[in-house]
Formats: sequence, structure tokens, C-alpha cells
Amino acid sequence: MCIKPNVGTTDRILRIVAGLAIAGAAYYYKIWWLYLIALGLLATGTIAYCLLYALLGINTCGCKKEESKPKRKAKPKKRKKR
Repeated sequence: MCIKPNVGTTDRILRIVAGLAIAGAAYYYKIWWLYLIALGLLATGTIAYCLLYALLGINTCGCKKEESKPKRKAKPKKRKKR
């Protein structure tokens, strides 16, 4: 199964920076549950996939969804002249 990215470059950078900042705050203040938030931000920033974005249909990466086969318009049939 291939996971298609739905987190863009700017979003990824912000998530990684915020994750590192929250991890630092968790270490400084000794708050264990902040590590979980930091881990989630770091994971989604690293793999470029966010489950919440997928559930809400949000895509910030600019990637277009691939279709299995492009739909073609049917050519109209030419009528014979009488």
C-alpha cells in the first residue's frame, strides 16, 4: 500500500520546527504528554502524510490526485449526407 503525501513543504517545515520546540518545552517542564504531541508533529512532518488531513480531504502538497484512466470524450458520429 502506497501512502500519497498530503502535507506540503511549508507545512512540513512548520510541523518539524513546532515539534522540536514542543519537545524542548516537554523536556524543560517535565510534561510527558507534550512528547506525544511533539512526536505526532515530527512524524507527520517527516513522512508528509497527515491522517486528519486525509479524513478532511485537505491537501497542502500541491499534488494532484491520480486517476486510474483519464476520461475521454466520445467523438460524435458523423452523419452521412443524403
